[in-house]
Amino acid sequence: MLLFKKNPFGHYLILKKWLIRYMGIMTHRRYRGFNSLKIEGSEIIKNLPSKNVLFVSNHQTYFADVVAMLHVFNASLHGRVDSIKNIGYIWHPKLNIYYVAAKETMKSGLLPRLLSYAGSISIERTWREKDKAIKRKVRFSDVSNIGKALDDGWVISFPQGTTKPFNPIRKGTAHIIKKYKPIVIPIVIDGFRRSFDKKGIMIKKRDILQTMQIKPKLEIDYEKDTIENIIKKIEYAIEQHQSFLKVIPLEELKAEEKLNKSRHW
Repeated sequence: MLLFKKNPFGHYLILKKWLIRYMGIMTHRRYRGFNSLKIEGSEIIKNLPSKNVLFVSNHQTYFADVVAMLHVFNASLHGRVDSIKNIGYIWHPKLNIYYVAAKETMKSGLLPRLLSYAGSISIERTWREKDKAIKRKVRFSDVSNIGKALDDGWVISFPQGTTKPFNPIRKGTAHIIKKYKPIVIPIVIDGFRRSFDKKGIMIKKRDILQTMQIKPKLEIDYEKDTIENIIKKIEYAIEQHQSFLKVIPLEELKAEEKLNKSRHW
């Protein structure tokens, strides 16, 4: 009975369903109203298996990116191709979608805690805490929780671990791929850091074209590919390899950072 059913992390599915419904209704105009969202490749979503799928994406805001993905994924599963038109798709959301997020971020207020219930796998970053660089050993419980989520459904990961562009891919993502052997789907997003503040909650600028490109699965040999090979494949797939700096002018990146510091709407 759905009323009392829980997911592997002890969250009641009925509460998660209503939270996603409410969140979907409240955020829909951010991608189809105040701003627009151009989607490519969403037909890939509806043909994926129900579990053991890992999405890897570049990262531009804490929350707006993943909320947009929840819209796109659920719309695709309900027959919409490259569109989130007609929000009726959110009434029956896929409940086994999870996303990896820093524990400190998900404990930073009431809204992040609510968003955490909607599907976050909170992990402790090994290289940074707040604004300080640190060195911390990987927690095996964090890795096993990601494995638990993959065993139950889909996981969205931002393998750079930061919203800053062209930062290196963290090795942890490659280790998880080697260990759990998921289907890996790359996603490339853009426009979110121009339209939202860093947290992805406040609308900073309107009439911005946001884009989301969903690419075919990465070809990975789970046994023969090295950690370094997998990292390189991800870097190119999500267009965060240093070679892409030649395509995106440095002045444009600096302009985006300056815009991020401007006053919110």
